[in-house]
Amino acid sequence: MSQDDESRTFPPQQQEPPGLTSEMQPVPDHGEDSYRGSGRLEGRKALITGGDSGIGRAVAIAYAREGADVAFTYLPEEKADADEMSALLEQAGRQHVAIEADLRDRGTCDRVVADTVQQLGGLDVLVNNAGFQMAREEGIEEITDERMDRVFTTNLYALFWLTRAAVAHLKPGSAIINNSSIQAYDPSSTLLDYAATKAAINNATVNLAAQLGPKGIRVNAVAPGPIWTPLQPATQPVEKVEQFGKDTPLGRAGQPAEVAPSFVFLASERDASYVSGTVLGVTGGKAVF
Repeated sequence: MSQDDESRTFPPQQQEPPGLTSEMQPVPDHGEDSYRGSGRLEGRKALITGGDSGIGRAVAIAYAREGADVAFTYLPEEKADADEMSALLEQAGRQHVAIEADLRDRGTCDRVVADTVQQLGGLDVLVNNAGFQMAREEGIEEITDERMDRVFTTNLYALFWLTRAAVAHLKPGSAIINNSSIQAYDPSSTLLDYAATKAAINNATVNLAAQLGPKGIRVNAVAPGPIWTPLQPATQPVEKVEQFGKDTPLGRAGQPAEVAPSFVFLASERDASYVSGTVLGVTGGKAVF
């Protein structure tokens, strides 16, 4: 993608949540044609929630090309994206498992971890990536209980349930990586509930790093800025989509492929063996502190 393409506004578009990759204009770059692995995750077994599209897809591609076997979850409505993701992992020559799962249920989260361990033969890296937002309403008066339940359960409860289930299988040298957001530091008023969950994820990351450090398990987070994923046209007003990412110092939205290397770094025992309890910003220049 040229710099001119990267810096222009996005054409008007809107989908219904959770959104599909194929309906986006332009289709995001997940590193399909650009990511080259170097064996940094050779032999690792990873579970990536929401790995069918967006940042999750880019991370799954990168992990597989770095030598990891990958399990990923997706919602039933995302089957088309999941099938594309499975084909990409097949091309990478790694063992992979696609798990249809709505993570808003504790039993489902337990099953996802158990299925991953059974089918991949273990678990070394947990990426809590799945998330939900809705920014089409303006004030707290318009945030329904149903919306709060979806946001808090998807973004926060599932992270706790999955991590709790995974810890029993994680050996020294394993890693947990949570997907935070610039919203934890510079919240938008239209993302009140979403931003609150991301701030909580930062806190949980630091606390989990302290709890699990004695077991040799590292816990970190990545805080992306505005990244071009299906959630944007599916949950933002059209006028916000058109200007998406323009308010960053770099003047544009990021692509999922630009976030994935941070997840690779934090998963690598070779490169990040002494990195735990940190939040790594990938924000286009917005401050993360």
